[in-house]
Amino acid sequence: MTDFTMDKGADGVAVITWDVPGKSMNVLSLEGLEELDQLVTDALADEAVKGIVITSGKDSFAGGMDLNIIAKMKDMAGDDPARGLFDGVMRMHGVLRKIERANMDAKTNKGGKPIAAALPGTALGIGLELPLSTHRIFAADNPKAKIGLPEIMVGIFPGAGGTTRLVRKMGAMIASPFLLEGKLSDPKKAKAAGIIDEVVEDPLAAAKDWVLNAKDADILKPWDAKGYKMPGGAPYHPAGFMTFVGASAMVNGKTKGVYPAAKALLSAVYEGALVPFDTALKIEARWFTNVLMNPSSGNMIRSLFINKEALEKGAVRPADVPDQRVKKIGVLGAGMMGAGIALVSAQAGIEVVLIDQKQEAADRGKAYTADYMDKGIARKKATPEKKEEVLSRITATTSYDSLADADLIVEAVFEDPKIKAEVTKAVDAVTNADCIFATNTSTLPISELAKASKNPEQFIGIHFFSPVEKMMLVEIIKGKETGDRAVAKALDFTRQIRKTPIVVNDARFFYANRCIIPYINEGIRMVKEGVAPALIENAAKMVGMPLGPLQLVDETSIDLGAKIARATKAGMGDAYPDGEVDEVIFWMEAQGRLGRKAKAGFYDYDDKGKRSGLSSEVAAQYPQADEQPSLIEVQHRLLFVQCLEAVRALEEGVLMDIREGDVGAILGWGFAPWSGGPLSWLDMIGAPYAAERCDQLEAAHGPRFHCPDLLRDMADKDQSFYGRFGQQADAA
Repeated sequence: MTDFTMDKGADGVAVITWDVPGKSMNVLSLEGLEELDQLVTDALADEAVKGIVITSGKDSFAGGMDLNIIAKMKDMAGDDPARGLFDGVMRMHGVLRKIERANMDAKTNKGGKPIAAALPGTALGIGLELPLSTHRIFAADNPKAKIGLPEIMVGIFPGAGGTTRLVRKMGAMIASPFLLEGKLSDPKKAKAAGIIDEVVEDPLAAAKDWVLNAKDADILKPWDAKGYKMPGGAPYHPAGFMTFVGASAMVNGKTKGVYPAAKALLSAVYEGALVPFDTALKIEARWFTNVLMNPSSGNMIRSLFINKEALEKGAVRPADVPDQRVKKIGVLGAGMMGAGIALVSAQAGIEVVLIDQKQEAADRGKAYTADYMDKGIARKKATPEKKEEVLSRITATTSYDSLADADLIVEAVFEDPKIKAEVTKAVDAVTNADCIFATNTSTLPISELAKASKNPEQFIGIHFFSPVEKMMLVEIIKGKETGDRAVAKALDFTRQIRKTPIVVNDARFFYANRCIIPYINEGIRMVKEGVAPALIENAAKMVGMPLGPLQLVDETSIDLGAKIARATKAGMGDAYPDGEVDEVIFWMEAQGRLGRKAKAGFYDYDDKGKRSGLSSEVAAQYPQADEQPSLIEVQHRLLFVQCLEAVRALEEGVLMDIREGDVGAILGWGFAPWSGGPLSWLDMIGAPYAAERCDQLEAAHGPRFHCPDLLRDMADKDQSFYGRFGQQADAA
């Protein structure tokens, strides 16, 4: 079985069809690259072939590169993986350059055979880089198709010529959102941007027709013609100089220097723009190799692509439970959380019953979906017909009787065990025996809440993050008696609404909150110590956290933090570790500095709720110490308090799969994505150093930095998390 086949038609057009067996979408492997090279060589050498069309045997064109290709390339040069990668990337460049030059005479640029790409649907990554090397790109008029180069989102950049070709085709400024942000477009928008050439009903027929009528001038790429000038100006041109200065400032401003792929991409573009095209491809290959050799990129690929995809496909789903897709869901509580759950469920085609105590509240919850769809219509992401279709699936009511035939209930009422118990019993009285009951809680123990249920084996926690429609993670929590069918139901539902799930065992704060609360608390603790708030916030952002701990607590609200602190202290008693933090939180609460919602917190805010700077009142209450810690010291305190909780969660069996620990951290609270997650970061710095650093931090700052026994054991054995637990994850 082959990935590429060729049919030489009687009309003189050789059609090369890409159709990888057993894959829903084509991906490029080393073997496939060799097949493509041989078929192109054969067609170019055949006098009966007037031109070539490269297309797909699937509804899409291609989804990218088989990531196993990276490991194979590293092995190609024995003990020199960088050489293997560079040679492998240059091999790809060679094949695509052969397509681009198509046997043209090197001096006259004439005599080549026209080669076109016919895209039936989505074309991503190498699936666009290959068409970019052809002479004309025809795409089907398929509004659901996505076209683009999203590599930057998983820690690499387009390294098979896509970076160099797109910049030379469009100019650095216009190409930047597609390269530096991974922007995806539908075919018509891709044509308007200049990425592809034609949008037609039948791309294969149109491509054949073009190939048969193309002239020498039609197949010569601008950068191969004499006198070529880069659109927008090269770096030494006044306009181009300003573009590259601005791009450098933008990249460093957004990435804070911790994402190697963005900097490498910009370097490849800048250096490549100064030299001839073939030399630019070599420069791109060297920077691409540099990125692939960086552990950050490997970790990002593993967590944000391989592991995330595995979890979404059911890697931790109980294997012996039949399909549990949800047909009808009951959502209890029509506040922001409940309304969001109703929205994403209705969008997924699920019938929704949205219940609140008062009809007006239930109607407001349904109106949340209407408002959301209106915004989509304004942005041309939805239609009025789609809005009505989604709204028709939501019934807003106060009647529990409407839940009689629901197969999943998600309770999203107040975080009060008594209220949740009352709701649980009310639902049990009307639902059928097979209905699964899920509570959306971020702090309350699932096993305790399940005591109110007549079927605790069908009781589970589903923790959504707010706002539901934007946040990709769903944390599924197993109580002590939760059965496999409940877990399968929660996972299948999560897949229906296109979220990424992690499954954890019941414990205080579960996984996400037990890691993020120490991050917030460490920032607050440093304020009390006299560490400059600006240093705390910038240290966090410079190490890749999306928000500093002080801004984060302002966003989530100070009074919520105070409420959690009181509840935690009541539950832990003398073991409660955060008294110093409470002093600051309770003072803020007493001053009415409750965060953004009160337009006063650790930051000051203007009348519109926009941050105007760090608070002078907080600075007066907690003045800065004369001697400030180093940037690294602050960053390590902020990172280690999170990572050590992740290790303890794994050690205690709350986390059951290290993949969930990393993916959950990045998607749930934005843990430094460049690192691949907390466990990947500890692997990056090494267990021996991590344990040593724990000892230093514990001596300086207290027992919250005590090295967990698991990490100490790994340090003694010089093990890594993915070395010790990775095989278990692969087998799951």
